[in-house]
Order: sequence, then structure tokens, then C-alpha cells
Amino acid sequence: MNNWFKRNSIHFIIAAIFLVICFIYFTPAFQGKTLGQNDVTRAQSTQKEINDYRAKDTTILWTNQIYGGMPAYQIWAPYKANLTSWVVNAINYSFPSPVGTILIFLLGGYLLFSVLKLNPWLAAAGSVAFTFSSYNIILLVAGHANQAFAIAFFAPILAGILLILRGKHFIGAAVTALALALEIRANHVQMTYYLLLVLLILVFIELYHAIKNKTTANFLKSLAYVGAAVVLALAVNASMLWSTYEYGKDTIRGKSNLTQHTTEPSNGLPKDYAYQWSQGVGECITFLIPNAYGGGGRGPSDADSHVAKALIDKGAPADQAVYIAQNAMPLYWGEKPFTEGPFYFGAVICFLFIWGLFIVKNRIKWWLLGAVIFTMLLSFGKNWPYVSDLFFNYFPLYNKFRAVESILAVAGLCFPILALLAVNEAIVNENKADLFKKLKITFYITGGISLIIAVIPSLFLSFKPSNQLAYIDQLSQMLKIDNATASSLAQALVEDRASVAQADALRSLIFVALTFAIAWAFIKKKINVTVLSVAFLALILVDMWTVDKRYLNNDSFAPKQDNNTPQPREVDQFILKDKDPDFRVIDLTQSIKGDGITPFFYKSIGGYSAARLKRFEEVVDEQLTKSINHEVLDMLNTKYIITQDPKTQNLAMQANQTACGHAWFVKSIKYADNADQEMQAISSFDPKNEAIVDKQYKSAIDEKSLGNDPAGKIDLVSYNPDHMIYQSGSTASQIAVFSEVYYNKGWKMLIDGVEKPYFRANYLLRAAQIPVGNHKIEFIFHPTSYYAGENISLAGSILLVLALGGAIYTETKKKPAVKPAAKKA
Repeated sequence: MNNWFKRNSIHFIIAAIFLVICFIYFTPAFQGKTLGQNDVTRAQSTQKEINDYRAKDTTILWTNQIYGGMPAYQIWAPYKANLTSWVVNAINYSFPSPVGTILIFLLGGYLLFSVLKLNPWLAAAGSVAFTFSSYNIILLVAGHANQAFAIAFFAPILAGILLILRGKHFIGAAVTALALALEIRANHVQMTYYLLLVLLILVFIELYHAIKNKTTANFLKSLAYVGAAVVLALAVNASMLWSTYEYGKDTIRGKSNLTQHTTEPSNGLPKDYAYQWSQGVGECITFLIPNAYGGGGRGPSDADSHVAKALIDKGAPADQAVYIAQNAMPLYWGEKPFTEGPFYFGAVICFLFIWGLFIVKNRIKWWLLGAVIFTMLLSFGKNWPYVSDLFFNYFPLYNKFRAVESILAVAGLCFPILALLAVNEAIVNENKADLFKKLKITFYITGGISLIIAVIPSLFLSFKPSNQLAYIDQLSQMLKIDNATASSLAQALVEDRASVAQADALRSLIFVALTFAIAWAFIKKKINVTVLSVAFLALILVDMWTVDKRYLNNDSFAPKQDNNTPQPREVDQFILKDKDPDFRVIDLTQSIKGDGITPFFYKSIGGYSAARLKRFEEVVDEQLTKSINHEVLDMLNTKYIITQDPKTQNLAMQANQTACGHAWFVKSIKYADNADQEMQAISSFDPKNEAIVDKQYKSAIDEKSLGNDPAGKIDLVSYNPDHMIYQSGSTASQIAVFSEVYYNKGWKMLIDGVEKPYFRANYLLRAAQIPVGNHKIEFIFHPTSYYAGENISLAGSILLVLALGGAIYTETKKKPAVKPAAKKA
């Protein structure tokens, strides 16, 4: 045991260094503070009903808090049978957010670079470069915790696959299965999908070499182990994946129900929505120079900025000038609607990456280069659509995802791999003259680009977005100034953008020169391998740290009580006096599809989720966007409407006296041939007296037995999102409409304890034929995909534990290689 600790002491030292890095960078997190992320605030609103029931030790799988109602397992679910759920919980309980995620990045990256046979200090340097790639840090600031968590497992997944391909099948498969299971559990399918696309390229490259070298049998054996690991990871996550797959068909990523008068695609996301955040072709220069495109969406904060000076010259007070510059004059000038910051891989890493293209002999170089080019081409989206459109239109599942720029997270791993392989090649390659020759060429390329931007920035960069004229008009209206003044301010902003680009170009040039100097010193035998490795670890850490601190610093944290909790407005306080357990509110001062405020206080027509139901989306687009259809609000039991006085900007609340209630009997049914007719019919109808029903549900209605009892009623007597109980009383069999969203995958209806059919009415709601008399009616949500999936997850988790145990036992039983004794002279 003592020998084992002695052999692995360096790894414990590296792990301790990682902990120190986390403690210093995220000191406020250890003091009990949290990141004040906007998306986390919206997540708290989205999860409000779920969290309220969790506080009562109750798990709900459906929530009515947003978009009228949707499955809760797309927001949060415990997945207790899933082993990785317990691993994630252990990480979250052991470390404050986001330290746990950063440690996964660091340790997973260290594992990968160790598998690549780098010495521990170089492995640590590569891990730091991957972890602190600016996009990963910006995700944490923005509140995209799941996305960052998913990216953190890229490295260990690749490590496991490389072990398998090298013939270490058992341990490699166990590592792959565990890392991939955790990756899937992060529940960010987009990131997992992007990683798998790039890994497919690796598989094809390895297949080519297997055929070329006549080692196909060994390759197929390795591929079988990879396949087994993938199947095991899928089994562990069966409940989540089954539920997601089932629900996905009915979301905005599924097929459109409408065929006429709709801008929705027949399948997948609208292209303009998916491509909204596309990487600009020229923006890739930010890999080397972070502020070449202005950085984030904030404006210049210095009173000495060109914009502030221009405003002061126009008579604005200094503090007001700085405020306007910061909040109305964004330094970012690319084609994205806005951004929190650039993709910065590091000046040091970019230098070493290009050097690696010249000197690395390992065939993995070609996979890494191909992966980088591939991800860049796909990230361009609308800005260079030739490759993106091919995938969007023809490749399975690709059109289900938005923000295509995020595929560059994969490039954020590829860059450090090739960069550190270059350093390792410099260590083992005896041809120092050739190394130095290639080093100088690399310096000319990276140093030259940095120098040109530092000295003549306008040679390559315009610092003006394509909509510059529209921006000037917008600025003129916003600040109530003439067009000439707005143009002069816009020109001042161009000068500020050029200034920050020049400053960062000079910064990158310094790091490029230092990288060159360290490599030169090693090639000329001025320093040894350990000094070289530690020097690069330190230089990479300083390079990435100083840029990342622009986006995530101590000011990003705040005491927990100050974060993530929307404060009730006066209108909210009034509406909260209503103790009805199930009514809805629409806030017309918020975007229906991006309302992160209203759901925190009550059940909302709006909300914030990229997994909303397609039918609800279509109703919003057709009935609540251009104008408000009050009949639709009525049928959704919208009791309150929040508006804003355009003159005073004061909020007002209007009680909706015509809201239909929880459930009601209708007098008549009108059948529609298809979704288009159904949508057209609800554009103008009387929801309290008639129901619009698709003709496919005719078999669920016994029209001969239908009657009409004006005094009949149906009341909600018990509210639980997963179990709604109503009591009806009527002297005739009638059609009841319920102000709850229809979803037929998991909901069942019972009348007096006996399951009965129900159907969809009014395009969106549940309806059923209720027999004469007094009855107890229950709607129960019990999705097979979740509960049966949990059983599969349990079996998969047991197998994963056995596989991990077997792999660890096998590895520990191996005796370390004994070095032969040196011969005596």
C-alpha cells in the first residue's frame, strides 16, 4: 500500500494543486455565496412548483407552473435508480457550486492527458487549458450549469475510448461507460450529440488505419467494447432517455401539427431560430485574441473611453456618460444577437496548436485537425451555411438543436490536446534543429497576426456590425438625439472597439513571445523537462485566468439570499391573495416564451423552457402573438392579466371575469377535420358552451347518449399536478372540458375508480364524456417511460458497479513493471 501511494504521489500533488486553484478562483463560493446568473433565476421560476412539492418530500412528474402544463422530468426529476444521480448528488453536496463542475473538468482532463502519455505536469497544463477555456467559464456565469457539466465529461469519455483502442479493453470500457453515463445524466443532449459527431470521425479514421494495417479484427474487438460501454451507459440512463425521447416528439423540436399559415418547419426547429447564435467566420480570431470582436455585450466602462468623452462633449454628465456607454453601446460587434463573451482558447494554446500541426507525428493529429475544421464549419451556421445546411436538412437530429456556435466546445478540447502533444513531441524528438525551424514559423504566424491587430487593427477588422446603419437609427431613437450625433457616437464606439482589440492583441503577442522563449530555452537545453512542463502549466494558467476573470470574478457572486429570487411586485402581492390552487396568469409585459418572473409566483401562460410543447407553441404563435385571443385565455382559466401603462410605465392588473374555471360542461361539439381547422375554429368561438374536437376522437364520444343539463357542474376538489380530482353532478351525460393541457403519454382518467377514455378539445385541452349522476373523476400522471425506465436504470447501474469493480480489481492485481538492473561496467 505504501508503495502504491509512493508511486502515485505526484497525482495526489496535482489533485491538491487543482483544489488550491479552485479555492483561490472561487473563494466567494466557499464563503457561501452563489453566482447571480440570470438563467438560474429563470430556472427557479420554472422549478417553483416542483421545488414546493420537493419541500414536502413529494416528487411530481408534471408541472402546471409554465406554458399551461408540461412534464416536470424535462425540468427536474430524481431518477433515484440511476447510479449517476447519486454521483452527481455527492459532488453537489461535497463542493459548492460551481466548484464541483470545475473539479470534474480538471480531473477528467488530467485523466485524458495522462492517457495520452504526457508527464503529470504537462497533463495538468492541458487540463487547465481545457477547463478554463473561456466558453466553459462563461456558461457558468450565464447559468448553463448542465451544459458546462456535460462538457466536463468530454475528456474522460475520450480517455476511455483511447484506452480501448490501445487494447486496454476492460478498464477502458469501464471508464467510458461511467463517463458517458454521467455525460448523459447531465441532460444536455446537444453537447452529447456534438461530441458523438466528432467521435464518429475518430472511429472512421481508426477503421481506415485498421484496414490499411490489416488489424481489422483487433479494431472490431475494440469497437465491440466501445459498443458495450455505450449500451451500458444508455441502460443506466434508460428512464431519462426514454422519457425524453417520448416527449421530444411533442415538443417544439417535433413535427408541426399545422400545414397552412404557419412559419413552423414540418420537423425540427425553425432554421432562423436554430442559427440565431452562429459563430462569425472572422470571429474565430478570438481563439487567439479574446477582445478582437469586442468581448461581451457590455460597453466601455472607462470615463476615458471615446464614447464617454463624446457624450461628455455633447453635454452629458460624466456618470451618465459612463452609464450610457456601458449599457447602450456594446463593444461586441459580431453577428450574434448578443453574447457574454468570446471563445478564447488561449494565446499559448493557439501557438502550441499550430506548432503541433508542424511537428506532431501521431495520427491523432489528423483527427484533431479534422475535428476543429468540422466544428468550425458547423458553428458558422447562417454566416457560412453551406455545411451547416447539409446537416440541418439531412443529418438525423441535427435540426433539433439551437445555438450552433456551442459545437466549438468540442474544439475547446481539441486545441489543448494537440497543443500539449506538441510539447511532448518536442521532449522526445531528437531533431532539435527541425523543431526550432518549425517553432520560428509558428512564431511568425501567431506573432504576426497579433502584431498586425495591435498596430493596424483596421487592416482585417472593421469593428462595425453588418447592421451598422440600423444601429445608428436605433441609437438615435433610444437617446432621443439627431442622426448626425448618433453617427458620431457610433464612430466613437468603433474607436473603442479598435482600442480593446489592440490591447488584447498586444497581450496575446506577449504570451506568444513567452511561449516561444520557453520552447526555445528547452530546445537549446537551457532548461530541463520538468522546468519546461511547470513553466507551461504556469503560463497557461495565467493566460486563461486573466481572461476568464473578466467574465467570472468575485463580483459575480452574491449572498444566497440576494440571488435567484424574484421579488413580488405590487400586482403580484394582490394576485397572491387568491387562494385558488389552480388558475393562470398572463403577464403582457413579459415575453410569453421567455417569462422568468411570472411563474415564480403563480401558474403562468408564459415561462422559460426550450422543451415546451409544440401545440402550446402553435397556440401562442397563432392566438397570442399578433393579438390576444381572449377566448383562448378563458379556456386556459386565465384569471388575471398583467399590463403596463405605456405613458407612466406603471403595472396594472385586470381580473378576467370570463375565465372558464377548472372544468365545465359544454352544450355542443364542433368537429374539425385536421389541426388547421381546429386552430381556425378556436380563433373565434364560445369556449364555455362549445368544444372544438378533432374528428379522430369521434369514437370516444357516444353522441346518442349526450344530453344537456344547464345546472350540471364539475368542480376541482383536490389539486396535485400528478393527480387531479374532480366531482361532477349532472342529470345528463355531457362533455366536460378541463382547463389542463392534453398529453396522452402518461395521463389516464378514472371515473369512480375505473379507467375511461378521454380526448383532446380546443386544440390543447383535455375533455371527456361524463355519465349522468354524481361521479369522482381523476386524472393521474403515471408515465411508463419513467417508471419502467427506472427499472432498466437500476439493472444498468448494478452492471456498471460490477464493471467498475472488476476493472479496478484487474488493474490493482497487475504488478508494476520491474526495471532491469543496470549492468556493471
